[in-house]
Amino acid sequence: MRQKKSCSSLLKILADKTRLAILEQLMEQSKHVSDFGAELQIEQSLLSHHLKILREAGLVTSKRDGKSVLYSIAPEAKTSTSKKGVNLGCCILSFN
Repeated sequence: MRQKKSCSSLLKILADKTRLAILEQLMEQSKHVSDFGAELQIEQSLLSHHLKILREAGLVTSKRDGKSVLYSIAPEAKTSTSKKGVNLGCCILSFN
């Protein structure tokens, strides 16, 4: 469930290029942490930190998938009009 965050708080979270890249990759499909590593070229611990921030903001969800965790765009953040956009509640961020 998404925590209530202000639009400016969400935009500050997404001002980080790594978090923005993570969201853009999740637009295409759900991923495990190991799937991000090669594409983003960052250490797993730093990637996990960014995913935690996105999860706490309610933009990403996680679920156990065997021994690993599968990350997805949160249902509340999905847009009905575009597969390449994130609904922040106050506006829609488009990756077009």
